[in-house]
Amino acid sequence: MATAFITHADCARHDMGRHHPESPARLAAIEDHLISSGLAGFLERHDAPAAKTSELARVHPIEYIEAIREASPRSGIAHLDPDTAMCPYTWDAALHAAGAAVLATDLVIGGRADNAFCAVRPPGHHATRTRAMGFCLFNNVAVGAKHALEHHGVERVAIIDFDVHHGNGTEDIFSDDERVVMASIFQHPFYPYSGTDDPAPNMANVPLPAGSDGKALRTAVERIWMPALDELEPQMIFVSAGFDAHVEDDMAGLRFTEADYAWVTQRIKEVADKYAGGKIVSVLEGGYALSALGRSVVTHLKVLGD
Repeated sequence: MATAFITHADCARHDMGRHHPESPARLAAIEDHLISSGLAGFLERHDAPAAKTSELARVHPIEYIEAIREASPRSGIAHLDPDTAMCPYTWDAALHAAGAAVLATDLVIGGRADNAFCAVRPPGHHATRTRAMGFCLFNNVAVGAKHALEHHGVERVAIIDFDVHHGNGTEDIFSDDERVVMASIFQHPFYPYSGTDDPAPNMANVPLPAGSDGKALRTAVERIWMPALDELEPQMIFVSAGFDAHVEDDMAGLRFTEADYAWVTQRIKEVADKYAGGKIVSVLEGGYALSALGRSVVTHLKVLGD
C-alpha cells in the first residue's frame, strides 16, 4: 500500500477570475513539483467521484445544497460574496472536491491505502453549514469526517488544521461534538476574525500573531494540540492542509517553511500511529505562492509516505 493521491480534472476547471489567488494554477504547481521531485510515481492515483447529495447533507442542509446548485451560472462568473464565486464548472468541481474526501475515507478505513491526500479545489474549511465564504462552497474535510463517523461507525475523529486562516466553517459544524477534537493554528487577528471568542471545549485553537515562525508552531502543537489529542485518542485523523502560512506566501504573515510542514506532519503521523492505526486523510486548503505550495505539498506527502 501507499499514499492515495486523489484529484479530478474538474477541480482545475473551477475559475473565479483571472486575478483571483485561488486559481487553477495551484493544482498545476502541485503536479509539476510531484514530477520534478520524482514523487509522482510512488503515489496511488485515484479520480475523485462526485459526492452524493446524501453525503453532503450530513454537513449542509438540503436547502443550502440546492441554493449552491441554483447559483451556478451558465456562463461567466457569479459571485456568492466578494471573495467567493462560481463559474459554469464550479458545481462539478465542488462535488468532486467533497467526493475526494469521501473516497479517501473509504480507501483508508478499508485498508486499501495507508493514508490519503486530496489535491482538490475549491477548498472547504471556511464553508459553514449554511454559508459559502472564503473561497469555499462545501466543507470537504467535514464531509469526510462525517462519512467516517456516520457511515463507517468511527467513534472518535480529530481534525487538524494548519492553514493560516481559522477554519471557522469546520468549527461551526463540529462545535460541541464530543466525538471530534479540532486542533488548529491560525494567524490572528486576521480573516475570518474567528476562533478566539469562547470556543467550545472540543476546539484546541491556537491564534498566532503575524510574524510567528516554526518555533511558535512547535510550541502550539506540544502545549495545546497534543494534550487534546491524547485525551480524545482519535481513531482517525483528518487534516485541513493549508500551506499559506509559508514565509513566501504574501496572502498572510506567518513564516513557516517546508521543514515546519515536515515536522507537523510527522507529529500528526505519530498520533495516528499511536491511536488510529495510521489512518490519515489530508485535504488541500490554502496556499497561493505557487512554488512554495508545490514544494510544501511534496514535503507533506514524503512524510506521509515514509
